[in-house]
Amino acid sequence: MSGGAGTPVAELAGNPRTGEHGALSCGHPVAFSPAALERFEALLTRYPTKQAALLPTLWIAQEEFGWISREAVDYVASLLDLAPAFVWGVVTFYTMYNRAPVGKHLIQVCTSISCHLAGAEKVYHECRRKLGDLKPGETSLDGKYTVIEVECLAQCDKAPAVMVNGDDYERITLENLDSFLEKLK
Repeated sequence: MSGGAGTPVAELAGNPRTGEHGALSCGHPVAFSPAALERFEALLTRYPTKQAALLPTLWIAQEEFGWISREAVDYVASLLDLAPAFVWGVVTFYTMYNRAPVGKHLIQVCTSISCHLAGAEKVYHECRRKLGDLKPGETSLDGKYTVIEVECLAQCDKAPAVMVNGDDYERITLENLDSFLEKLK
């Protein structure tokens, strides 16, 4: 296991301590539920090596734990016989993995060129304002919402595009932002 404090992220003041591979600690050991472990075992049969199954295994971990903590990195590394630093390198390369706790609704607002030209910056700022004057990436006090800015959701023809927990939403504008947010409650 990697070093660093076992203190939960929510209890750390200032800059949280990190493990030797840089991941934040959730403060407790993690393990897949029997259902997730069954999915993982089935997954391994579809790949030629354990390393080849890393991305979907991380996806299972994120679904199971909500985000990829230091403990999740170490757990996945042990399952796949990989170095924790290698697993962390993959986690930090791909933006689809949450490296800190997020709200029940992870709202990703695309601000790439097509979405930007359609008003995404204003939608992004207004969405954060309406959900409690959230800073970028901050989670609302009730734990329901995290709003982040992302690059290209591949929905340029439907700009401004927004993704919530993996579901795509198109043409989210200042005019329909309230009704969009109401549907998330």
